[in-house]
Amino acid sequence: MLRFLTAGESHGPALSVIVEGLPAGLPLAAAAVDAQLQRRQLGYGRGGRMRIERDQVQITAGVRHGETLGTPVAMTIFNRDWENWRVSMGVAGPVPKTGVTRLTRPRPGHADLVGALKYGRTDLRDILERASARETAARVAAGSLARVLLEHLGVTLGSWVESIGGARWARVSGKPELLAKKAEASDVRCPDAKTAAAMRRAIDAAAQAGDTLGGVFTVAAWGLVPGLGSHVHYDRRLDARLAAALMSIPAIKGVEAGSAFANAALPGSRVHDEIIRRAGQGYERTTNTAGGLEGGMTTGEPLWLRAAMKPIATLRKPLKSVDMKTKRPQAAGYERSDVCAVPAAAVVGEAMTAWELARGYQEKFGGDSLQELQANWRNYKQQLRSR
Repeated sequence: MLRFLTAGESHGPALSVIVEGLPAGLPLAAAAVDAQLQRRQLGYGRGGRMRIERDQVQITAGVRHGETLGTPVAMTIFNRDWENWRVSMGVAGPVPKTGVTRLTRPRPGHADLVGALKYGRTDLRDILERASARETAARVAAGSLARVLLEHLGVTLGSWVESIGGARWARVSGKPELLAKKAEASDVRCPDAKTAAAMRRAIDAAAQAGDTLGGVFTVAAWGLVPGLGSHVHYDRRLDARLAAALMSIPAIKGVEAGSAFANAALPGSRVHDEIIRRAGQGYERTTNTAGGLEGGMTTGEPLWLRAAMKPIATLRKPLKSVDMKTKRPQAAGYERSDVCAVPAAAVVGEAMTAWELARGYQEKFGGDSLQELQANWRNYKQQLRSR
């Protein structure tokens, strides 16, 4: 089964990723990963770190002559900013007498305080370095491999931003492939030009005020077969796994499938997607308010997932906090940060969604090689047309 592990700190030498369970024979080039890493670095409102890093992956295991071997794939993303942090983030002990400043003022909304309490650390950098959203670059690398696998199974993913702060696209409509294509041309990943302009103005105002902004983004996937996931156990329900995957992204505080929250206020006659059957093609839905998920399984309709991202916790004009060393009231600490990272979070959301969908395909169709997996997938699709 597919699984991945990441390691590394925000200002450490590198981020590391190990991906296990990919079938043998999957065409794979570092350029496919680099393209997704570069998308993650874009977006209006990003901070100075993105002007330093030029994320690229080095594949060190599991691939030979452009194809996976069926063994674990190992990848490394080197941090260019490490050169500025060699002393502060050095591995060898003891702690240097100069060049290291202990951070003791936790930021409200960040993992600083609870992490320090949990692990018994007196320097908040021991927590914030791993809790940093920099870790999501490693996730995007892992998700990129899942994305390549899905492409060989007819699945495409995309995303767009629906709101940033108070700037909200009120009428989201259109086919997901068209919305995602328009989003790629926008520095805030919003397909609607008027709303995109309002989003940029909101980000500029927040930056001037020393504040930050969150927002809502949508991740979509199309070309899916029905029946990925299961209704049998809670941990096999694909909707639960997708929600957990998105909620695991730093600063994500809410997830919905389709128009779930709006549906809660409507009668069932206006919510549930009616079923039709086309001869030689199989079953379809006339609408998709369920967002492509029913009973913990895909319906075959496009997958729509919405995620709400809170404002970034690091503020240039910091909130009140307490110095953990003196125990006295102090302003929270400040780390170089973004004003808004919702467009980047949408790309991370694509990666995490791709990962869970790839797991669903691997679980349903099995196969140690891509050829075997695709044969099982094609046979299932043929069965669907005659059911």
